[in-house]
Amino acid sequence: MKLHAVVSDLETARVAVEGGATVVQLRVKAPTDQIVQAGRGFSDLPATFVVNDDVDAALRLGADGVHLGRGDTGAERALESGLLLGASAASVAEARDGETRGAAYIGAGPIWATPTKPDADPAIGLDGLGAICRSVSIPVVAIGGVDATNAGACIEAGAAGVAVVRAAGDAAAVRAAVDAAL
Repeated sequence: MKLHAVVSDLETARVAVEGGATVVQLRVKAPTDQIVQAGRGFSDLPATFVVNDDVDAALRLGADGVHLGRGDTGAERALESGLLLGASAASVAEARDGETRGAAYIGAGPIWATPTKPDADPAIGLDGLGAICRSVSIPVVAIGGVDATNAGACIEAGAAGVAVVRAAGDAAAVRAAVDAAL
């Protein structure tokens, strides 16, 4: 089981890795130069490093991958550059499309409503997560409202891992989410 920590700064990423995160995704909504500045040092962490939404920043930072949401461009360039590609999906059709475009994993959700992304799609719940997991042959990571109390249910629904945002800055909360999912 992989635990993805979605963070915006290096110190939070360090704490998340200490808590058991195996993948760290830098999510900073800013111009590429600012993302690169915020991402310095991430590639030194003992975890897979993924940049959200920005192929150029991922390449400049020496990241392992890039996560592209719906409407984001650059999948072909990311794959040609050797980046691991993640894709967002809130439905079976979107998950299949991501897999067809070459994604190595799907970030499915939001599973539940989440305060960290108020403009998120409606929650898909565990049934939607399960349907997505069954529809693709690549790993699916559950995101959106996931914490220590419900991470295990995401794994039971078929997810290969869970992503935490709110708990990522608290190593104990991250470890609790890992332990609950195992």
